[in-house]
Amino acid sequence: MRATFGVSAAVLGFLSLAVPVVAHHSFAAEFDATKPVTLKGAVTRVEFRNPHIWVYLDVKGDDGKVAAWQCEGGAPNALARQGWNRNTLGIGAEVIIDGFKAKDGTNTCNARVWRLPDGKTVFAGSADSPGAPPARGNP
Repeated sequence: MRATFGVSAAVLGFLSLAVPVVAHHSFAAEFDATKPVTLKGAVTRVEFRNPHIWVYLDVKGDDGKVAAWQCEGGAPNALARQGWNRNTLGIGAEVIIDGFKAKDGTNTCNARVWRLPDGKTVFAGSADSPGAPPARGNP
């Protein structure tokens, strides 16, 4: 009985350590450092929650067609320390995002810099994590 309990406790302990690894990802696992992207569009939705914020926007292409994009930012706590809150980007606000495209080819990016409607440029808080490429002249 004691051996069974010990083995069960060890297995549960090991599995609980693996959960955070599964729940989080690295930049290099999802995004392509060789595919920078600059997006300009209107914010359609903001999800200001852990582990990363997501900003959704409609981007007008060179062909005039509008494409929906989703851009990952940093952790809400890290962004809050920069003065962000869930109302920093309002619905309909025109923003410019510099980031990197997703490896899977979807309209997804990891944002490095946000240029806000008032002209202010702020760090997005996500792309300077370990495994991310260095900034290329952006603040």
